[in-house]
Amino acid sequence: MGDPQVLPGYCLLLPDPVVPHLNALPAAAQAAFLADMARLGDAVFARTGAVRINYALFGNVEPALHAHVFPRLANEPPGHREAHPWSYDWSRARPFDAALDGALQHALRADLAR
Repeated sequence: MGDPQVLPGYCLLLPDPVVPHLNALPAAAQAAFLADMARLGDAVFARTGAVRINYALFGNVEPALHAHVFPRLANEPPGHREAHPWSYDWSRARPFDAALDGALQHALRADLAR
């Protein structure tokens, strides 16, 4: 789960082992990482009631491969609904909280284990 939870259900996907970028992986591992990203997106989509999922791979600030998976929700404020998730003020987003987010986290883990 992402910290902060700029959008409820925001997740990060990391490879094992950690590599600097997608192109540092062999072709089969690239395909597996991208397939895992899609599987995570499917689970987040199903569990959050999202209208769509946004995916992002950058690595400019943190030079290690990771994927951002954002549920986009129908009740987002106007002006944010159509913008990328970085249009939110991340400094005001609530931190991940196991008491609030733990049930979703466990449900996502169970979905992905299947």
